[in-house]
Amino acid sequence: MVRKTRHGSPIPEAGKGKRGPEGHLGYLLRQAHAAVRAAMEKALADLDVTPPQFAVLTMVVNYPGISGAELARLTFLTPQTINVIVRNLVRAGHVEKTADATHGRILRLHATASGESLLKRCRTRVMGVEGRLAGLLGRDEERVVRGWLAAVGEKLTEER
Repeated sequence: MVRKTRHGSPIPEAGKGKRGPEGHLGYLLRQAHAAVRAAMEKALADLDVTPPQFAVLTMVVNYPGISGAELARLTFLTPQTINVIVRNLVRAGHVEKTADATHGRILRLHATASGESLLKRCRTRVMGVEGRLAGLLGRDEERVVRGWLAAVGEKLTEER
């Protein structure tokens, strides 16, 4: 079924028309992000973990002692969202908070054994999504896409 606007113009499906290769790069990146997030939500649903929670838990495991402010920058989430996610992960026993030795107001985050175990289960699911993404490309293409995405992040961050 082709969806139409109120005025009868057809709305193309993802990957077609302006939602396809001739679309604006920024829009295509947002469209891809939305599709990846939806696939991750589906993959993680029965673990009761959201993609933002997965991102936070990943960073806490990989960067023991990370602060909430650092987490916000690395996960592209607001400090308020980080506070809610961390509070829920602490309540569930997946993360612990300790005061910074020098700056007592800064809280350092560490994953518990339960958090590390949960992250392993989540990673298995997310790697399935990553595999589907990689399956759209050959190895050489994947290297080019990874390099380009990293360069976009670096270049546009420099220009802020």
